[in-house]
Amino acid sequence: MSSNYPDAKSPWSSITGPNLGYVMEMYDLYQESPELLDPEYVELFKQYGPPTEVPKEQKTSGATIVEPNNFEKVLAAVHLAEAIRAHGHLASDIYPLKDQPKDTSRMEPSTYGLSEQDLKEVPASFILNNAPHNVSNGLEAINYLKSLYTDKIAFEFSHVIQPQERSWLQEKIEAGIAKPSLDADKKKQVLDLLTRVEGFEKFVHRTFVGQKRFSIEGVDSLVVLMDELVRMSESAGTKDIMIGMAHRGRLNVLTHILNKPYEMMFAGFAHIGDEAFLPKDGSLQITKGWFGDVKYHMGAAYKSATGTNVKLAYNPSHLEIVSPIVAGQTRAAQELTEQTGIAKIDPKKSYAILIHGDAAFPGQGIVTETLNFSRVKAYQTGGSIHIIANNLIGFTTEQFDSRSTHYSSDPAKGFEVPVIHVNADEPEAVVAVARLAFEYREKFGKDILIDLIGYRRYGHNEMDEPLVTNPSMYQGIHQHDTVRKLYGKQLAAENILSEDDVQKLDADVQKEMQAAYDRVKENKSEDFPKLEIPEAVLNGYPEVPTGISKDILTKMNEELLSWPSDFSAFGKLAKILKRREEPFKGKGKIDWAHAETLAFGSILQDGNPIRLTGQDAQRGTFAHRHLVLHDEKNGSELVPLHHISDARASFVVYNSPLSEASVLGFEYGYNVENDKALVIWEAQYGDFANMAQMIFDQFISAGRAKWGQKSGLVMLLPHGYEGQGPEHSSARLERHLQMAAENNWTVANLSSAANYFHILRRQAKMLGEESIRPLIIVSPKSLLRHPLVGASVDDLSEGHFQTIIEQPNMGGNVKKVKRILFASGKMAIDLAERVKDGTGYEWAHIVRVEQLYPFPAEKIKAIVDRYPNAKELAWVQEEPMNMGSWTFAHPYLRELGDGKEVKYFGRIQRQSPAEGDGEAHKIEQTRIIDEALAKL
Repeated sequence: MSSNYPDAKSPWSSITGPNLGYVMEMYDLYQESPELLDPEYVELFKQYGPPTEVPKEQKTSGATIVEPNNFEKVLAAVHLAEAIRAHGHLASDIYPLKDQPKDTSRMEPSTYGLSEQDLKEVPASFILNNAPHNVSNGLEAINYLKSLYTDKIAFEFSHVIQPQERSWLQEKIEAGIAKPSLDADKKKQVLDLLTRVEGFEKFVHRTFVGQKRFSIEGVDSLVVLMDELVRMSESAGTKDIMIGMAHRGRLNVLTHILNKPYEMMFAGFAHIGDEAFLPKDGSLQITKGWFGDVKYHMGAAYKSATGTNVKLAYNPSHLEIVSPIVAGQTRAAQELTEQTGIAKIDPKKSYAILIHGDAAFPGQGIVTETLNFSRVKAYQTGGSIHIIANNLIGFTTEQFDSRSTHYSSDPAKGFEVPVIHVNADEPEAVVAVARLAFEYREKFGKDILIDLIGYRRYGHNEMDEPLVTNPSMYQGIHQHDTVRKLYGKQLAAENILSEDDVQKLDADVQKEMQAAYDRVKENKSEDFPKLEIPEAVLNGYPEVPTGISKDILTKMNEELLSWPSDFSAFGKLAKILKRREEPFKGKGKIDWAHAETLAFGSILQDGNPIRLTGQDAQRGTFAHRHLVLHDEKNGSELVPLHHISDARASFVVYNSPLSEASVLGFEYGYNVENDKALVIWEAQYGDFANMAQMIFDQFISAGRAKWGQKSGLVMLLPHGYEGQGPEHSSARLERHLQMAAENNWTVANLSSAANYFHILRRQAKMLGEESIRPLIIVSPKSLLRHPLVGASVDDLSEGHFQTIIEQPNMGGNVKKVKRILFASGKMAIDLAERVKDGTGYEWAHIVRVEQLYPFPAEKIKAIVDRYPNAKELAWVQEEPMNMGSWTFAHPYLRELGDGKEVKYFGRIQRQSPAEGDGEAHKIEQTRIIDEALAKL
């Protein structure tokens, strides 16, 4: 960068605007501490002097020259300009109620020791790149910047690290994006939409008095914003727009963005069937469960005439919990999974619009978890457009009690997300920021956030009286005109429409809605349809063959262990993996992870893509899986499952962020969108799933009954008592069994690697079928390598998943059996270790219940009937009596026992799942086994 040519042109002559400001700051540092500067800068300043001083031979007639003694004022003017760019939002007019103070202290020339005359003497080019023709000096440039950064739109992007992004945003803003200009037709279109948005709320409020709808009023222009995003998406050829939002405003979004007919909406309020009003052209798709949900939790999918699909995700009142689910749906829609290897991603195919509440955005951690996905390889979607529908209140809690940040949007800045604040009473500004956000996402593939600042016209719901708790705010709201009224006045003042036209538009919309409701009332004689559980769900899974021929398994195993010659696996691991050849030579057993890998390979050969995620999922928490190998010399990765022959689908396994709720939600959303993919989430330890309990409760367990939403998601929850304390013992099996009903999911606690192989294959075969349901596997820890769990090649090549397994070498003499023991998972293996070949235990029989739900009652009944002299049926478990599967299994055993005594062997009732001391655990575990196997 240095120059040794005294005649060279000054480098400062080509530097203007913010770049010049930066160089001036460097010169300031050079004068104080030159040792802190790059030597090349020092050389330049020595040779050419201050960056505002142009050599005499370069001065031309009429050019504006800053003398050296004015350098400080030029630098101050540049600092003022940068302050306006960085802090203009603090003085902006973004609050419709005008009830928030403005901070202009950073934007006053006097703060920087400047007068208006000083600014007039500074060239505009020092402050602005490509200044408008009517901006001729520094004062006009400063005023121009203020008009851009402190009006109805405010910007925060100085926290964005990449200079290309900051420069792009700055250029867009300073080219006039904050001063939108819509043509007359577009203005009429916006007013029409606002009239419909407000008209819908007015009609429902008047016609269905007292019914909750969680009105959008106060942020009506949210629909204008989304409408513009949809229009831009259609023009760009976007295939899928995925929308996630809570309940406020949802009915209006369903009506005016997803084009759900007024008749269907009004039928819901009238509590009659709406199917008669579903569009016959198939453009609107709505799924329903048999148990149902309130109308403001429902979703829909709309296909526009251009082919763009707009999908609103179903979401309960857990507000932000839908965000990761929609992100997962978006990723699934972007991926091409029909090819082997890593799934190919096209971020332009689909994107997410995530609508947040102003109280929930900083208040609920799931928001931050989801923001963290934006640049994580396994979860990134090329950027989401976030919108805060900002009412400035949460239920009755105002912002000073709700958060510690200045704006509700502030958490996003930690992830370098540009933030645009916009006054919701300015629909033209809202259109402008929609366009800017879409362009930014398209160009940079990153998240961007629009803080749409409005208010809430009514209380939390339409029966709530907000004056009770928020009198000052609501006195102002009651005196404030609606955005439709304000915009109608504006268009009348601009002579685009007359006042009569504006009023007639409102009247016409009300007539249209009344006509729609009249059509609904004509159909009121129809009974509200009773939705019943589909037969395929009631019938459960059929027994399907899941074995794979020995030849295929042998070839696959060889391919999995054949690595490129230039790949150097970690020596110790290579030896361990090479042992997987032995079972195919008649030596040893196939352990849990080996069976899993073979199952995955066969599923890929059947054409189902696989996605496996979780903390440490690539290696496996217990160093057992190793689906991704690392070259010990250069760190390069090898995924053996990418190189098996005859595979017909993609395979990915990703280590996930330490965020159970959002990760599980993402995987659920991915599976809902791609129902042919075997999607698996593995908890690091089983009870870590506690952090994702709302995903289990609201979506995985009940999504089909509420919304008709199918899922075949697999969850692996490590479980087993090895004396490692409460958190590393229990997967809280009882919680999943408590929620088990109506064949909503399968819950399994397996004791066999072969059974694990077959249950995975059975689940894959059911993908896309009406009978599909999620699968929870309480997976092992110490059993991962236990010889009694291992399988032979024949075990995989023959048979199918077994819901129960009878203990070998026991129960042979049916007349001698007095007690039948039932156990599952690790406890079943602990019992098997004790009885060994069954010698001395002729009086007992042991049955491993591999599938806990649906409970295999018929098969167990057949076993009980086989032993007429059995006096007792006993359930044996390692968990405390109030946990685990005992309370679930007990009623079944009482019914099946037909008068036989039903006993329990296990820990007593406890508040904590397991002992904290390893020795105490051993003593208690021994006691349980001793009592269970004590001879009658």
